[in-house]
Order: sequence, then C-alpha cells, then structure tokens
Amino acid sequence: MGTFKIEGGHTLKGSITPQGAKNEALQILCAVLLTPEKVTISNIPDIIDVNKLIRLLENLGVKIQKIAPGTYSFQADDIHLDYLQSEQFKTDGRGLRGSIMLVGPLLARFGKGYIPKPGGDKIGRRRLDTHFEGFIRLGAKFRYNKEEYFYGVEADKLQGAYMLLDEASVTGTANILMAAVLAEGTTTIYNAACEPYLQQLCKMLNRMGAKISGIGSNLLTIEGVEALQGTEHRMLPDMIEIGSWIGLAAMTKSELTIKDVSFLIL
Repeated sequence: MGTFKIEGGHTLKGSITPQGAKNEALQILCAVLLTPEKVTISNIPDIIDVNKLIRLLENLGVKIQKIAPGTYSFQADDIHLDYLQSEQFKTDGRGLRGSIMLVGPLLARFGKGYIPKPGGDKIGRRRLDTHFEGFIRLGAKFRYNKEEYFYGVEADKLQGAYMLLDEASVTGTANILMAAVLAEGTTTIYNAACEPYLQQLCKMLNRMGAKISGIGSNLLTIEGVEALQGTEHRMLPDMIEIGSWIGLAAMTKSELTIKDVSFLIL
C-alpha cells in the first residue's frame, strides 16, 4: 500500500489553475445528445468519471474529437440505440453514477432511455425517484427489470407539465430539464435546484435554441421547441477544488494565485 510522507513548516507560493467542475461536466456532456449538430466543450476535467462518460458517449455513436487538452467536440448525428440494450452498456453504465443523466436527453430526442442501476460513490442518500417521477409527469412510461436492475422510460411524445419536485435534486432537475426542452408545450418545475452548475446547463441549452426562463431561481419554466442546434461551452472551474486551495493557503499563510474563478460572479 502506498504512503505519503509530508514534512510541514514550509510556506507555499505559486499559481494554481483548477480543473473544470465534475458536477457540471456530467450534465453538460449528456446534453450533447439533444442535437445532431456539433457541440464544442472546453475546460473538461481529466478525471475517471468524466472519461468514463466520454467513452460511453463514444460507444453510443457520438463522434468525438479532442481539439486540445480539456477541449473536445461532440456530434450525436448517428446514435446506436441498440447499444442501450446490450450487455456492454449494462456493464459500462453501472460503473458510473452520472450515467443516469443520459436518460433525459435520450428520452427527449429518441423516445426511449435506459440505464442500469448506477454505481459510483456512495456519499449520502441519493435516490433516483425524482428523475423518473419527472419523466412520468412528462408522459413517459416507466419500466424496471428487477432481475437485471435495469431501468427504462419510453414515450411516443413528451408533453409539458407542471411538477413540484419532492427534493431540489441537482441531477434530477438537470435530467428533467433536458427532457422538457424538446417536449410539446410548457413545463414548469417548482422546487428546482438552482446551483451554478445547473445555471450553466440552462444557459448552454438556451444558446442551443431552448426557451428556459427563471434561471437561478427555484422555479423554472421551459417552453418546448422542436429541435436544438450546436453551440460552444466552457465549463466553470471546480468550486470544491478552489475552496480547498483557499483553505490551504489561509491555514499555511501561503501566497497562492488561483486563476479562472469567474464562477464567483454569476
């Protein structure tokens, strides 16, 4: 087993550029499935969960090109829906909790979304009820294979609806939001999450042609549109990483410069 040996008492000095935020990345990457046009995303963090999701998208048929470190283009114009029913997908999807956010975009654009019971970290209480209850309110039918722990939602056409979320789930709000942007009519989500990463998703979707109002509040209104187009998006830096560096600098009386902290002014 590896060990770290830390010798304290030394003042730190330097410049830090934090990576993009994982919690934003998992939402934004899934949103590329909402359009057949090219979406370019920068400041993508090079971490295991994000790289797993990128591979999942590639297996689904998304054309992916690495433009520069942390910058990729995605084009979902030839999606292999059969992959969603494959044993490989059941294995790949189970290893990543963020894979649940594939369901909303797939349901919105293709009328079906499937996911094995996600794995990932086990911090706290993380239910999936909010996601699927929202999809059902939009008109989807839910099914669950308890032998294989495999979830699915299907709909010929999603219809806008009013819904009050039983918890202000960030991932639940994001997933329902991505399904609602292509639904027919108006969707109102009350008790929606309003964290900066969700605001980023809303702004990106609006640049793609969605009609989302109430961004930054707990009441979102989405007027469904027929299609979305491509866009460019830059992810925010990870606030947890920045907070860790700030705490370290304060405790050790160090001089650190932290770049790209524009998320502090939204």
